[in-house]
Amino acid sequence: MARMTGRRALSAVPVLLAVTFAVFAVAAASPFDPVKAYTGTAGLTASQENLDQIRANLGVDQPLVSRWWHWLTSALGGDLGDSAVMRRPVADVIAERLGWSALLAGAAFLIAIVLGTALGVAAARRPGGPTDRTAGSLAYVLEAAPSFWLGLLAIWFFALKLGVLPAGGLTDTASDTVAFGQVATHLVLPAAVLGISQLPWFLLYVRQGVADALDEDPVRGARARGLAERTVLLGHALRSGMLPMLTLVGSRVPELITGALLVETVFSWPGIAAATVQAATSVDFPLLAALTVLATAAVLLGNLLSDLLYGLADPRVGFDG
Repeated sequence: MARMTGRRALSAVPVLLAVTFAVFAVAAASPFDPVKAYTGTAGLTASQENLDQIRANLGVDQPLVSRWWHWLTSALGGDLGDSAVMRRPVADVIAERLGWSALLAGAAFLIAIVLGTALGVAAARRPGGPTDRTAGSLAYVLEAAPSFWLGLLAIWFFALKLGVLPAGGLTDTASDTVAFGQVATHLVLPAAVLGISQLPWFLLYVRQGVADALDEDPVRGARARGLAERTVLLGHALRSGMLPMLTLVGSRVPELITGALLVETVFSWPGIAAATVQAATSVDFPLLAALTVLATAAVLLGNLLSDLLYGLADPRVGFDG
C-alpha cells in the first residue's frame, strides 16, 4: 500500500505542473483583461500610466513563463500570492471556503452511497420486478437532469411552496453568527440535491453487482445451508457486489466537483464555487491556479482512494502490482 501511494504521489507531480502551466497559458490567451477586472469602473477614467503601473503591480506585464515560474516557486515556499479580485491572500480565500465545500461534498457523497446502496440492493433482489424497473427508471431520469435544475426545483418546492427549508445561504438572513443548527438546516437542500445528482451510477453499479453475486456459487451455497435471506443478501451478496462500486469513488470526483460548483452557486453556499467563477472571469492568475491545482489533487486522491478501498475489500488484488 505504501509503495503504491508513493508511486502515485511521484506521478502526480508532473501532472500538477502541467495543469498549472496550462492554467496560465489559457488565462494569457483569454480576451479578459485582469487590470480592467481589478479596477472596475475606476479604470474607465484612469490614465494609461496608472493602468500600466497596476499591470506591473499585478505582474501581468511579464511573459507567460515568467509569471508561471514566479507563482510556482512562491507556491512551493508556501506563498500562493494575492488574489486580485478578492483583494486578499489566496491562502486565506481557500482556507475560508474550502471547509464549507468539503462539508457539502462529504454530506452529498454519503447520501449518494447510502441511498444508492439501499435502492440497488432492493432492485437486485428481484431482477425485472417492479422495484427493479422503478429504480432503473429513476436512475436514468436523474442522470439526465442537470444538478442546477434539480436545485431550482428543490428551492421552488421545499422553500417557496412548502416553506420548510431555507432557499440558500449558510445561516438565516437576520443572523450574524454561524450556529450548528442553522448550518445543518441550510445544508439539507444543497447536500440532498448534489447527492441525488450522484445517485444514479451508485444505484446501477450496486444493483448489477449484487444481482451478479446472487448467481455465484458461494451465495447459492449459503442459501443451500439454510441461511436467512437477509443474511445471504447483506452478508454475502452485498459484500461481493460492492466491489465494482468502490471504483466509482474516484471516478465520480470530477463530476462531484463540477456539480458542487453549480449547486453552490444555486444555493449561495459559501464554498469555493464563487471564488472559482470570479477567478476565471477576472483572469485572477494566482487564485485560478491554486483552485485548479486543488481540484486536480482531489481527483488524483479520489482515484488513489478507489484503488486502496478495492484492494482492502478484495484480498486477491495486490497493492504493489
